[in-house]
Amino acid sequence: MIIQHPWAPVYSPQSKILILGTMPSPKSRESGFYYGHPQNCFWRTLSLVLGQGEPAADAASRREFLLKNRIALWDVLSSCEIDGASDASIRRPVANKFRSLIEATEISAVFAAGRKAAVLFERHCAAEAGMEAIYLPSTSPANRLRQAGPEFIRAWMKVKEHLAEG
Repeated sequence: MIIQHPWAPVYSPQSKILILGTMPSPKSRESGFYYGHPQNCFWRTLSLVLGQGEPAADAASRREFLLKNRIALWDVLSSCEIDGASDASIRRPVANKFRSLIEATEISAVFAAGRKAAVLFERHCAAEAGMEAIYLPSTSPANRLRQAGPEFIRAWMKVKEHLAEG
């Protein structure tokens, strides 16, 4: 079954970085916002890295958190065939276009949350976007073992470093 991406990107003209996943999971689509699975540690990780409290689980609070911190959020794909939430099962990917988003903001770095997002961005988007993506380990519940190690948070600290630049 082909899944169409359900939302527009979250950004403002002041957005400084862009974080990309692959495609919203069934739980995220059900909750109505990015990284909506209660066991996905995206919001907890981002809050920890930024030294701030985690936003409430509603879309408005999470959107406000992103914009306050000058973070844009979207996904690499506009549509694909996928089995459940398994990035490994993605077939027939259709990529989003990023150049107009980047040109309308102050985005100076693109981060790909997860190996598949990084590979898909490199293969289908980097040339059009005019930027390479910086790989971040996945916050998916399927990546739980890696999330326990210190290298996980060290990798995500790159987000804070890029936000602090200039």
